[in-house]
Amino acid sequence: MMTNISFNPFALAKRINRPLILDGAMGSLLQQRGVASDSFLWSAKANIDYPEIVLLIHKDYIKAGADIITTNTFRTNPYTLKQAGISSVNRFVKNAVDIAKQAKGDLPIFIAGSNAPAEDCYQIERKISIKELDWNHKNHIDNLIESGCDFILNETQSHFDEIKIICSYCSQNSIPYIISFFFDENLKLLSGENLYTAIEFVLDHDPLAISFNCITIPVFKKVFEKLSLNYVWGCYLNCGIGNFNDKEICCSISPTEYADEFKTILPKSPSFIGACCGSNPSHIKIIKEMLDGKIRS
Repeated sequence: MMTNISFNPFALAKRINRPLILDGAMGSLLQQRGVASDSFLWSAKANIDYPEIVLLIHKDYIKAGADIITTNTFRTNPYTLKQAGISSVNRFVKNAVDIAKQAKGDLPIFIAGSNAPAEDCYQIERKISIKELDWNHKNHIDNLIESGCDFILNETQSHFDEIKIICSYCSQNSIPYIISFFFDENLKLLSGENLYTAIEFVLDHDPLAISFNCITIPVFKKVFEKLSLNYVWGCYLNCGIGNFNDKEICCSISPTEYADEFKTILPKSPSFIGACCGSNPSHIKIIKEMLDGKIRS
């Protein structure tokens, strides 16, 4: 498929002289609101079973100050749906995007289509073949764009072959996209490659931005200290603690603590900031308040 990139959301960040604000967690917040995670679909089943709760969470993040909301599609990818015995990929993706569009209404909010790793995002040894990997990402990305997302947020990406497939497809088809990296404390992808090598590859394929997500603040600080970050970039960091087999993730960093950490990040001019697992709209609200204070000063 071919698309036309008619906008760059991060040009707005320059005009308003602050980073755009990305929303926070969906899956762990659904857990906190009494919606159990599905063994295959994680938070995505809520789009069908509890759409009103997903809609309310999107609206809560917008009310808190988010400029970008992320579709609840972390596990609507074709490979995952196939494992769950579901063939209606289009329906699952469209439901999720429609909920985000309903939350947005006429507001000047961007919708990021979440595209996760084909398998579990913390999985080192994988079962999926390259052919299935290629099919999975191309189909999911197409469905997200066709359903009305403004750009693709490829989240928690940690395997280089997967990153290459995504970048090549999006670049060749003029699909606006971000690669958001997940890596270990040695600054290596789970597939073993150096993070810096992967970033250079992505930058050669015309992304909207480079991002870092679901890593802890101490691990991110290692990147922050070593990388030049002389490109469009952003981050949304892990606020959670608990069972990362997705059964229960609880908040371990208060909104105030999280905002204080971001005060040290702002001098390197991120184009967007948000929060990841364990966060809630209070984390986003205090980021917005912090940035408003920075503008006034």
